[in-house]
Amino acid sequence: MLFAALASGLWIINSLYSIGYMRGNREQHQTRFYVMFAVSLAATMGVAFAGNLFTLFLFYEALTLSTYPLVSHKGDDKTVRSARVYLGILLTTSIGLFLPAIIWTYAAAGSGDFTPQGILSGNIEGPAVGLLLGLFVFGVGKAAVMPVHRWLPAAMVAPTPVSALLHAVAVVKAGVFTVTKIIVYIFGVDFLFAEASSGWLLYAGAFTIIAASVVALRQQNLKRLLAYSTVAQLSYVVMAAAILKPLAEIGAAVHIVAHAFRQDHAVLRGRRDLHGGEEDGAASAARHRPAHAGDDDRLHDRRAQHDRRTADRRFRLQVVHTGRGIRSGQLRRAADDRSQHGAQRSLLPADRLRRLVHGGGAG
Repeated sequence: MLFAALASGLWIINSLYSIGYMRGNREQHQTRFYVMFAVSLAATMGVAFAGNLFTLFLFYEALTLSTYPLVSHKGDDKTVRSARVYLGILLTTSIGLFLPAIIWTYAAAGSGDFTPQGILSGNIEGPAVGLLLGLFVFGVGKAAVMPVHRWLPAAMVAPTPVSALLHAVAVVKAGVFTVTKIIVYIFGVDFLFAEASSGWLLYAGAFTIIAASVVALRQQNLKRLLAYSTVAQLSYVVMAAAILKPLAEIGAAVHIVAHAFRQDHAVLRGRRDLHGGEEDGAASAARHRPAHAGDDDRLHDRRAQHDRRTADRRFRLQVVHTGRGIRSGQLRRAADDRSQHGAQRSLLPADRLRRLVHGGGAG
């Protein structure tokens, strides 16, 4: 219920933001964008309220497939390649690892229902427990435990509202929520604590935290920095769940909520500095660069139109202060002469302007 309330609440904020973003940037395929945005929320609600592993797997895959059009929304070659990395890693891990783990659980316990004390106690033991846990943890690629984390930096080519969806609202939170739910309701905290073969997860989480944080500190691109920061923060949740104590599980849930609000704010607040390409190092250019790399041409056109309108206003003001008795034909002839000098020159020399205005011609 907590995860569902978190995702639905932040989804409202992101949806309102995305309306202004999509209209302001005149994005194409807006209907498809909003439809898949809503479908991704529905899949997230399915993950939150799933009563067994099979239902969880179906909604987990639906979330992956529904977010692919959002990640590839820009449509250029670089974006499509990155979106394929996103889709490929998540589908490969879920079908190759997560699904076999679910089948193994049903075969061993005869059920996949989520039960407070777990369902595997007495049905599996020894090294097999650690192996099954590994299939679940790495099969849930959305938890981004290294080395199955590369999909998250790759997905940062997406528009800003989608980046917020990936970081805070749905995708990564669905991953760590799934891992925590499996530890608590499939294995059982007491059962895993008694099995020595499950201890590796604590070290895997710690390694991911350190490695991802070091990589994040080296990033110049804000989106990639946030991506690796998210990888590290997700492993805090995984490591808390791996401690296998009741208060640690509560701490994992609290961190999911805290990180969701913080990361959603960071992505949306940093919209001016977010873009899909590499950082060019110029602070002023980074401030004015659009969030979506496809906005460059439209932004350039808007600036050029603004410059032309400003030049025209300055030119007409100069004409008013320089000449008297101006006829429309003379003003048009003067404007044509100004255009021949290039759009960058907003003012003409005063003596030349007087000759143009008073019928002296272009000379």
